Amino acid sequence: MTMEQKQSPVKTRRRYDSSGRKERARQVRDQITDIAAEMFQSGGYAATTVVAIAAASRVSVETIYKAFGGKPGMVRAIIERGLAGPGPVPAEQRSDQIRDTEPDPRKILAAWGAFTAELGPRVIPVFLLARDAAASDAEVAAVLEQINAARLERMTANANGLLQAGHLRPGITLEQAADILWAYSSPELYELLVIRRRWPVERYGQFIGQGLIAALLPARRA
Repeated sequence: MTMEQKQSPVKTRRRYDSSGRKERARQVRDQITDIAAEMFQSGGYAATTVVAIAAASRVSVETIYKAFGGKPGMVRAIIERGLAGPGPVPAEQRSDQIRDTEPDPRKILAAWGAFTAELGPRVIPVFLLARDAAASDAEVAAVLEQINAARLERMTANANGLLQAGHLRPGITLEQAADILWAYSSPELYELLVIRRRWPVERYGQFIGQGLIAALLPARRA
């Protein structure tokens, strides 16, 4: 037997498709997030169990806990996904693009009002349900506190962008501008006007933009 005969053919390994696996995992996570959001809003946060969400999503309870760590983690995922907005470009990137390229501060703030109206229906109903549950659930309370802190950090960055561009009215500090942006983007304002007073979200967004212009910018010269 020759050396050539002794050698076995070399087997080529199939390349591991990590990108495909990650995409499938993302799709499953998005499916669970959508179903959890619907169930929270229809049945309430406290009454909706992980077991029920898993059954509706056709995944195991273990999968839910592995992906989210439980219901508080689902709240975080729902809100974070909602804040990204529809479409391929996240809302935060679109907002930054306007802030950094638009020379007219009134257009910037009007656009931020429109973003608030765009994202509010995707985020705030679940946030308010979780807020009610936070009174008796320390984990949910901690998640919402972190989300509020991240929103304040985001609004501070936006306020700093306005300050550095020279857009703010004289006398308004960075901290004051950040607080104003934080207040106008609050779930509580959406709750008052859209949910309780039944404003259309378009009107709500216009109100936000107009309010920010009046609160932050110098008055127009006659």
